[in-house]
Amino acid sequence: MSTDRFPAVVDDVTVRLIAAVVLVLAGTALAAQQWWLYAVLAVDFVLRAVLGPRFSPIAQVVITLIRPYVAVAPRPTAGAPKRFAASIGAVLTTSATVLWVIGLATGSTGLLVAVTTIGVLMVIFPALEAVAGVCVGCHAFAGLMRLGIIPEEVCLECSDITRRQRLRSVS
Repeated sequence: MSTDRFPAVVDDVTVRLIAAVVLVLAGTALAAQQWWLYAVLAVDFVLRAVLGPRFSPIAQVVITLIRPYVAVAPRPTAGAPKRFAASIGAVLTTSATVLWVIGLATGSTGLLVAVTTIGVLMVIFPALEAVAGVCVGCHAFAGLMRLGIIPEEVCLECSDITRRQRLRSVS
């Protein structure tokens, strides 16, 4: 029995819907300067990356309340790159949260500029996923596999992301 709780295969439609929810929260944080929302996102990303989508409140809302009403057939995709993307989200939102707290404590406006910069990335990345189906983290994952930094055994299907894209365009 595997101790890894992240599924080997996930539904790409559900992933894109999760990205849409993240986009709304990150966009709200950025537009309204409600930086505390990055802490909420950080907790969710950490739970999703470490324990899997079953433990992510955002994923569970999407799975139970949104996905059943989206009449699109499931599109299986490899889970490992999505986990890597969630890890990137965890690092970015945790960094934004820490910088925001330090900025509040010290009154540093420079740190808030850094939080805003991270906030822009946290809008761009999920927008690309939700709207265009482009997973920046997945492309980075594939690049790291090509460089040999991530071993091919981690995700055999992922070793050639272009093959998966070609298969999707045929179906």
